[in-house]
Amino acid sequence: MKQTIVDLAAVRKFENMEFLAKQLVEGFITGLHQSPYHGFSVEFSEHRLYNSGESTRHIDWKVFARTDKLFVKRYEEETNLRCHLLLDISPSMYYPVETNGKITFSALCAAAIAVILQKQRDAVGLVTFSDKVEAQTPVKSTSSHVHALMLLLQQLITKPTSGKNTDVATVIHQIAQQIPKRSLVVIFSDMMSRNEDTSGLLAALQHLKHSNHEVLLFHVTDKKTEEQFEFAERPYVFVDIETGREIKLQPSQVRDHYRQAMTQFKQELALKCGQYKIDFVPVDIQDPFEKVLYSYLIKRGKGR
Repeated sequence: MKQTIVDLAAVRKFENMEFLAKQLVEGFITGLHQSPYHGFSVEFSEHRLYNSGESTRHIDWKVFARTDKLFVKRYEEETNLRCHLLLDISPSMYYPVETNGKITFSALCAAAIAVILQKQRDAVGLVTFSDKVEAQTPVKSTSSHVHALMLLLQQLITKPTSGKNTDVATVIHQIAQQIPKRSLVVIFSDMMSRNEDTSGLLAALQHLKHSNHEVLLFHVTDKKTEEQFEFAERPYVFVDIETGREIKLQPSQVRDHYRQAMTQFKQELALKCGQYKIDFVPVDIQDPFEKVLYSYLIKRGKGR
């Protein structure tokens, strides 16, 4: 299957997030038709697999002719998923500054998931946060609601936040208390919180699971620089996007220690998510766009 590497700089300049998300989803679904992943094709959006012994009245024979598989048309009462998209919009998510890379990638992926949810007549809501909840929409399935989400996501990639830190743990605790019904919670964040102790962050994620929600965490980074610390060997002034603190050094002075710390942080996060049955998906903003949608569809399938 052909994979789509998104030009994040071009996405920032493109002024119709909704159109772009729909185009990417259509391309993704078309690719699934041509791949071994037939279970996640457009039939996933509009149909469900036929169960042996049930009535054949609602079998879609056109789909059967195309795929050689039996699918039953899914009706609105069968599609009652509620999905909350949590999007970190703290200043660190606007790195690299040339493309606003992490927030641009995350917003586009969130928009694409919203498109898929709309196709399935499922309800979606959006929460943006930094050190507190910045915006929170209702959870609805109407076209006008999804359109409003798209406009909000479009604004995020062009208007960086300023003067804010990240407090992922506090926000997740707050959201866990507010969501009344069992839902799918999808989080896009670099997980770079002002509190370097991961115990609070992990306790917040566990709170979501204790509330019986399905949780999918996309850990979004620019892997080359943020994990591997691959900078040319020359003097730099590194600036903390969130605090403005500056430090002058050459990459080789700290590279080994930095890589070790980042590896330890990711391993601990992945390990705890595994223990809590939270799907932890590391995402490099240079990864193919489809990686996020595959992970979402797999998680959705588990939650059904």
